[in-house]
This record gives sequence, structure tokens and C-alpha cells, in this order.
Amino acid sequence: MAYILNIETSTKNCSVSIAKDGETIVCNEIAEEGYSHAERLHVFIEASLKEVGIAFSDITAIAVSQGPGSYTGLRIGVSSAKGLCYASGIPLIAVDTLQILAAQARISNGLIIPMIDARRMEVYSAIFTPELINTRGTRAEILAENSFEDIEGPIYFVGDCAEKAQTVLTKENFIFLEEIIFPSANEMSALSFEKFKNSDTVDVAYFEPFYLKDFMVTTSKK
Repeated sequence: MAYILNIETSTKNCSVSIAKDGETIVCNEIAEEGYSHAERLHVFIEASLKEVGIAFSDITAIAVSQGPGSYTGLRIGVSSAKGLCYASGIPLIAVDTLQILAAQARISNGLIIPMIDARRMEVYSAIFTPELINTRGTRAEILAENSFEDIEGPIYFVGDCAEKAQTVLTKENFIFLEEIIFPSANEMSALSFEKFKNSDTVDVAYFEPFYLKDFMVTTSKK
């Protein structure tokens, strides 16, 4: 029996779940404009443990969303997960953020393209099969009218940039699942358990988030 604590903080959604053998038992999350992850994360962890009725010592492993996504959000989630794993001597599991997002689109045919908003018309994206296999790799790309035009069959877009994406992605086979906005720790449960069974863990000391792009610092004009 494996209890896995899942942490997802790559976007505005601060999300924590506890899963037993790949099934979510409890999930606490909130999406706020102010990125309150630093204040919310450990509160959610404690609340989730209390709801399940277990102690932290009962946790078998910790899984964290590895990115891409918000630099600040990823840094908070990964540093917290690494600290808890190091202190407890339990393994750390890294799960692809875009795969977590794609897992919410339960389809039987076609492709899933999860997208996380970057800036202007840029997104972080990948292309997944219904079985959640990444067929293209992860990219930072600028959306244009010819984006994904070479793909036939239904394409399901999920993520937090549907509004801007629909201004240029207008082909008939493009389907926007607008109710799926942010990646959630709820969908991490099955993914992290599969990695746990395969001993697919990362080095707690050296693991870093997958930022995809370098953090940009701008100089104040004042």
C-alpha cells in the first residue's frame, strides 16, 4: 500500500492531493490571481493529511509537478517537496505538468494539446495521445493561424489560454475544452503511482524544475 502526496503549483492553481495506490482520496486546491502558493501549500498539506486521517510518517513518496509553468510557482512546489523528502528520507517523483493537464481530457480518439499561457501569443505546449503519450515533446511556441494545421483528426485543446488561442486557431477539427484550465494534483495520482511502481524517481539533492525558458528579470523604468 502506497500513500503518495502530490503537489502541483505550476500555475495560479495551488493544488495538493493524497492518493492511495494511485487513487485520489482527497484534493485541496485554489486558483488565485495573487499566487498565494507560499501561504497555502503547507496549509493544504496539513489539511489533506487530517482529512485522510494519516500522519506524514505514513506518506510513502512525494510527487511534484516538474514544469513547465510559472517560475515562482514551480520553485515553491519543488523546493517544498525536496525539503519534505530530504527530512523524511522518502523518494521524490517528478511528473510532467503538461501531461497532468492533458490527463483531464478523457478522450478515446484524436489528440490532446495542453497549453499553459506564457506571454502575448506564446504558450508552453505538447501533443499527447489519449493514452497520455507525448508524441512531439514540449515547446515554447508562438500561436499563429498555421499552428497545428498539419494534424488531421480531432484536436482537443486544454489550458488557461483558450481565449487568446481561439482568435487564431479556427480550424473545424480544433475543439476547445474550456472547462479544463489548470493542471491539478487530482490528476497526478495515477501518473505518480505508475512512476512509483517503476521506481522512476529523481535525485532529491540535484533535481530542478523544468522551466523551459530562462527567468526574465526586467529593470524598473523609475
